[in-house]
Amino acid sequence: MYPHIIKPILDRFFALILIICFLPIILTIAILIKNKLGSPILFSQDRPGKNGKIFKIYKFRTMSDERDENGELLSDEIRLKGFGKIIRKTSLDELPQLFNVLKGDMSFIGPRPLLAEYLSLYSKEQARRHEVMPGITGWAQINGRNAISWEEKFKLDVYYVDNVSFMLDLKIFFLTIYKVLRKKDINSSTSVTMEKFTGSQKNN
Repeated sequence: MYPHIIKPILDRFFALILIICFLPIILTIAILIKNKLGSPILFSQDRPGKNGKIFKIYKFRTMSDERDENGELLSDEIRLKGFGKIIRKTSLDELPQLFNVLKGDMSFIGPRPLLAEYLSLYSKEQARRHEVMPGITGWAQINGRNAISWEEKFKLDVYYVDNVSFMLDLKIFFLTIYKVLRKKDINSSTSVTMEKFTGSQKNN
């Protein structure tokens, strides 16, 4: 009953409250991004949600659009500058996802919605992460976030699917706040962003 009825109601109620409360911060960040990085202010991308249904996720833009002489975007390390790093490390870039939660595309707690191109790369067990609504934060995020391997992350996602409850969500919520304040596990060990998933060796 909790994940199917109570949780969606709580998600939308608190999303609306937080949007109202954080509106001055959201507007301020939008203005700063416009001034420092230009347009667009928001980054949007198609992501798979529950049961693999595609929706458009929203984040604040954190990278510049600098390109090389051939018109190709420069690496993430170059385009993610001081201001963008601050927005990302404080997780303020995730604020627009409150509107995704309000729309019913996402939950506050659940496996992170990843790239749609990964859908064909999951093993049958890994694909179970789509049995629940994707979240702004989740069990994998408080247990390593981008600092752990894809395989470890998917195991944590499936653990959440099998054990979703109000108490687990509450634990994830408070540990997320702790992680954000400590600025822990933001990046992988080799990149400012998580490397792309190319499939597990044990995929079947």
